[in-house]
Amino acid sequence: MSDLNLKQKIRSGEILIGVSVPLDASESEMEAIIGKDDYAFVFADSQHGAFNEDTLVKFCESASNLGIPSQFRIKHTRHAYLIGNILDLGPVGIEVPQVETLETVKEAVHYFYYPQMGGRSVGGTARYKVGERPGRTEYGSWWNQTGFLSIQMESLRAVTTVSQLAIDGVDCLTWGPNDLLYDIEAHPKHPIQTVDDCVKHALDQLRGSQTRISFRSYDHKLRNKYIDMGVTVLMEHPK
Repeated sequence: MSDLNLKQKIRSGEILIGVSVPLDASESEMEAIIGKDDYAFVFADSQHGAFNEDTLVKFCESASNLGIPSQFRIKHTRHAYLIGNILDLGPVGIEVPQVETLETVKEAVHYFYYPQMGGRSVGGTARYKVGERPGRTEYGSWWNQTGFLSIQMESLRAVTTVSQLAIDGVDCLTWGPNDLLYDIEAHPKHPIQTVDDCVKHALDQLRGSQTRISFRSYDHKLRNKYIDMGVTVLMEHPK
């Protein structure tokens, strides 16, 4: 068994599959979902659904009890300043939707990491594994090497500037293919005209980087297709 944590596995290029779990799923329901395959993490969303903080705490507690990391997509791009507050509720990973600018990425990194990598405030009893490392500096140092940050690209502008968005502290650049398709349709003369071409372009631009592409393929039957293209992290619906 690998001794690497999920962040380290992502950066090393290991093939990792995440599975979506409803935010209000019970622990037994989550266990049933993750038992269907060798999943590396569970993920939940608030961008397109109802969300309250107590529900997220329970979701993350269930994931921790089952020994699987959790990723949470925040409500909106402009909520990047709340990343530290959300992390205090228990997720290991954060996904920021619809990012186009370097300024947003820098803000996300700042609030994701503790000093001296970032500016996240210290506190929160529901933080991931805080009970195992109660010391301020011990936990902060451990977190900075454990938590994983994902930036979602959903426009041609983001795809064509991918190397600029992959700054230190960004573990994954993720996709929302549906919103990206709207942007492609709005630019019929752009040289990139398919989602797969966007993926190939991004992979080429990230060659040599430890920042990886995390793709919402949804369907496990598409797994080999995107792995063959060079994608190492996939997000799927449950089998």
